[in-house]
Amino acid sequence: MAPVVYPTTNLAATEQLNLVRGEGIYVFDEKGNKFIEGMAGLWCTSLGYSNSELADAIAAQLNTLPFSHSFGGKTHPALMELAQKLSDMVPVEDAYIFFGNSGSDANDSHYKMLRYYFNAIGKPEKRKIITRERGYHGVTVAAGALTSLPVNLAHFDAPVEDLNILRTDAPHYYTGRQGNETEAQFVDRILKNLEDMILAEDPNTIAAMIVEPITGASGVIVPPEGYYEKLQEMLRKHDILIWADEVICGFGRTGNDFGCTTMGIKPDLMSFAKQLSSAYFPISASVIPGWMYEAMIEPSNQAGVFGHGFTYSGHPAACAAALKTLEIYERDKIFEHAADVGDYFQAQLRESFTDHPLVGEVRGKGLIAALELVSNKTTGASFEKAAGGAAAQKACEKNGLILRAVGGNALAFCPPLIITVDEVNDLISRVKTSLDQAFTDLNDQGLIAN
Repeated sequence: MAPVVYPTTNLAATEQLNLVRGEGIYVFDEKGNKFIEGMAGLWCTSLGYSNSELADAIAAQLNTLPFSHSFGGKTHPALMELAQKLSDMVPVEDAYIFFGNSGSDANDSHYKMLRYYFNAIGKPEKRKIITRERGYHGVTVAAGALTSLPVNLAHFDAPVEDLNILRTDAPHYYTGRQGNETEAQFVDRILKNLEDMILAEDPNTIAAMIVEPITGASGVIVPPEGYYEKLQEMLRKHDILIWADEVICGFGRTGNDFGCTTMGIKPDLMSFAKQLSSAYFPISASVIPGWMYEAMIEPSNQAGVFGHGFTYSGHPAACAAALKTLEIYERDKIFEHAADVGDYFQAQLRESFTDHPLVGEVRGKGLIAALELVSNKTTGASFEKAAGGAAAQKACEKNGLILRAVGGNALAFCPPLIITVDEVNDLISRVKTSLDQAFTDLNDQGLIAN
């Protein structure tokens, strides 16, 4: 075993699958076995594997200017071009971009810049951040405290209270409804809970609320109709900024340019990573509005420097990868393709699995989805210790398909955006076989309620 501390892995069960190459939507292990990469790696390889245009763009940049930092007034062409491109794309007023290396540090950077901004405008008390149960926003200290998944908090002693993190309900109707509550009643109840908390905490102490338009690691939660409309109205009323974590949803995943477009969100702040470069080179972007940037100029002038940044912020090769990725998205109409194939994908999931005895709910938008696996289809009871998700994930792998069990017993899908209808059909067929096998296995273990 290699001396690696593996990320997000059971350290007692490492090195289970050794992948050595990829092509299109497929990856191959060291034995030559071929798998559909149904998660686009970690929600990120949007253009699939072995895209020569991307590799060539990165190589060209490495052979021209392999590194340059952007501290102390230095810049380079790829950095400036990418910032302008993103500023023109995003639904944020007069947007400015801070570049980093991962979604986690994008959210950490936002956390710091929010404090910087409110200090700059004389409101140092406005520093609390609202996050949601089952939210995932990264694993660095601040981003990890904003994350609400038990496995990401266990044993790490996340300084949630010290960082002034507040938590509110997850907008998942299927698992969060009470009795015969309708979706509208569910939305009204959880938003009342939120407003009660805001009033109790004092709105003047709350800076922002962070939301994933559609969640990823918590199980691909798509909030009910009306949730975001009412949420935004409430936050605006209390002068609380809307911070959209688009690390997974951004750049075509939901069938639109951004998850905010799909879900009707008008954000103040946006976080990007993953599909920004199709994961071919690490890069993230923290987007802030122009009025926030302007307020930060004089304090940085007084201090002599804006004291935040990474060695690799705006790395030339990362910027080149992102620029080429955005070019391909536009030239090849990838977002439109994702919308069309995504509609077909969602329809096939619902047609194939709504009545499956292991599936309680089918949900998703575009090319992101999940099947909620249940031990009792009538009551919606889940499996203890995520047994259902683990069995389904294992069966899929045996059938040449890589999917991921997230949020306990949700089987998540996030294929590369380049997937075709024929490839969707192949993927669905493999899932059918796998779920039937998983159901039989779980039933033999006495874990299915008859």
